[in-house]
Amino acid sequence: MCVKRAHRFLLNMMMRTLVCIGVMAVFVSFINMNSVNGQLSSTFYDKSCPRLQSVVQSVVKQAVAKEKRMGASLVRLHFHDCFVNGCDGSILLDDNATFTGEKTAGPNANSARGFEVIDSIKTQVEATCSGVVSCADILTIAARDSIVELQGPTWTVMLGRRDSPTASLSAANNNIPSPASSLSTLISSFQAHGLSTKDLVALSGAHTIGQSRCAFFRTRIYNESNINAGFATSVKANCPSAGGDNNLSPLDSVTPTTFDNKYYANLKIQKGLFHSDQQLFNGGSTDSQVTAYSTNQNSFFTDFTAAMVKMGNISPLTGNSGQIRRNCRKAN
Repeated sequence: MCVKRAHRFLLNMMMRTLVCIGVMAVFVSFINMNSVNGQLSSTFYDKSCPRLQSVVQSVVKQAVAKEKRMGASLVRLHFHDCFVNGCDGSILLDDNATFTGEKTAGPNANSARGFEVIDSIKTQVEATCSGVVSCADILTIAARDSIVELQGPTWTVMLGRRDSPTASLSAANNNIPSPASSLSTLISSFQAHGLSTKDLVALSGAHTIGQSRCAFFRTRIYNESNINAGFATSVKANCPSAGGDNNLSPLDSVTPTTFDNKYYANLKIQKGLFHSDQQLFNGGSTDSQVTAYSTNQNSFFTDFTAAMVKMGNISPLTGNSGQIRRNCRKAN
């Protein structure tokens, strides 16, 4: 009798042990899958590069203090990076014998800038924690810090992206929305990247800072009717009907170096610089959101920061994919 009880006891203990082992195996597998599949995390570098955020912030602060426009340029670099095969730092790569990169694509040629600032950040980060932090993550943090330096909101940046070893000229030409885009084209483009129409309107608010080349808005100021006449006249002074392609005008003529909601107020009185800007307030489905943001800056800030996090999560390379470039301009 005692022998039978002992036997049953041993069997029960063995079964419990096997169940525990099974549960632990599933748990470990889950952890490993998270690591490999690439869940971005705000604490990704907390142990491997604890000074990362302060280094990026310091360099961005100096760059924006030197030239306010640089803040907008860094935000634009991040946007143009994420819309071309995901947020993988590919826009930072120079051309080489293997591929023609994205810097000379239509949306970037003679307008994408801020590469030297990213180089400076990377140099300082490498001196602090070599071979640890990706250029894609540096660009993402720099975009956030640029907004903050221009009196905009802050948010928690998710990290853990890795860098692409290649870039695509054709993808840059095809995937970045044109300033001449219609509302339906803009909506479709953002949806193709997993972003909603609400995200589109919120992210477009980044045009409350920065400047644009005459070549990108000439057609609007000379040929379109849904534009404030006085505004068009003032912009024409620095953007002739022929020539002067590189002449600059602010995207927000009211507070061009402050991140606020004036962009939306401008759209309501037909002072959008780009055709694509004014499309957001032109009798269409996004008019009400523009109106809401024009009177409620906090609402805009809340939606903008959420959309920036969402955009930063477009197809990141994580786990064993990609690489950690030591020089942001070239693959290892």
